[in-house]
Amino acid sequence: MLRLVLLQFATTIVASVLAGLIAGMPALWSALLGGLCCVIPNGLFALRLFANAQKLEGANPMSFFIGEFVKIALTVALLAATAWLYRELNWLALIAGFIVALKSYIILLFRH
Repeated sequence: MLRLVLLQFATTIVASVLAGLIAGMPALWSALLGGLCCVIPNGLFALRLFANAQKLEGANPMSFFIGEFVKIALTVALLAATAWLYRELNWLALIAGFIVALKSYIILLFRH
């Protein structure tokens, strides 16, 4: 799970640099923030699942669903906060960074 979150972060960095080279610094920051809106909730969700799996009684399926709900709510909140607070937002770069981070697990599928 940690490998996936690190891969998402790495692809976010690459997408941000590419956006910055193509469209300038506001696009770089927008793509980085878009990717982080995906990476941060996924990282917290992975930590929560890991902590629940370490319990003696094992993982509770309900904690998975609650964690997934919290992850989605946090993602929406981070996207809204980014749109509200970052005045030079480049929407295309934000969405591209978000999608790149979201779909980065495909890279792991082709590794094996």
